[in-house]
Amino acid sequence: MQRSEKFRSTRCPTSHQTRHMPTTSRVDLPGERDPALRQAYVAAMARTTVAVTVVTTDGAAGRFGQTVSAATSVTADPPTLLVCLYRATAAAEAVLANGCFAVNVLGPAHRAVSDVFAGRGAVGERYAFDDTWRTARTGSPVRPDVPAAFDCLLSHTMVVGTHVVCVGRVVAATSAQVEGLTYRDRRYGRHEELT
Repeated sequence: MQRSEKFRSTRCPTSHQTRHMPTTSRVDLPGERDPALRQAYVAAMARTTVAVTVVTTDGAAGRFGQTVSAATSVTADPPTLLVCLYRATAAAEAVLANGCFAVNVLGPAHRAVSDVFAGRGAVGERYAFDDTWRTARTGSPVRPDVPAAFDCLLSHTMVVGTHVVCVGRVVAATSAQVEGLTYRDRRYGRHEELT
């Protein structure tokens, strides 16, 4: 296989090449519509410290990004991770249609980037990519100055309530000695090592 063919095989498929992604059927569970349980869940999740990421995509369905706190490793064999995206966003629709995404793990210097892709920037800035962004192997935007970035081809999806779980096979990963940005109690923070 020539290098150009190999590169082309890891790019996002065009919309006519996107295959149907399997989803699970929806099952109503006891307590599913319990407002008190929902409130307790939201309060408990706010106490959980998470990494701040921006999930990006580019392809036939457009170039979009979304700030995401639900991103995690699945396995290293083969390298796979998952992200949970709010379904009612252009970014989620584009990830599904483009068939690829990148996870940019942000550092403290990227707080403004997180705000923009969370929709807290100026009107019209929601999907603004400045000159700092680069193009990954799949075509998804990545930042070279983040603690870590993962470039993925979409392999599985599952709809769960208001979100879609996107499982990605990692085709490239980078890391740097840069501190990570965290989020807890609806505030940004940073990791502090215990001594």
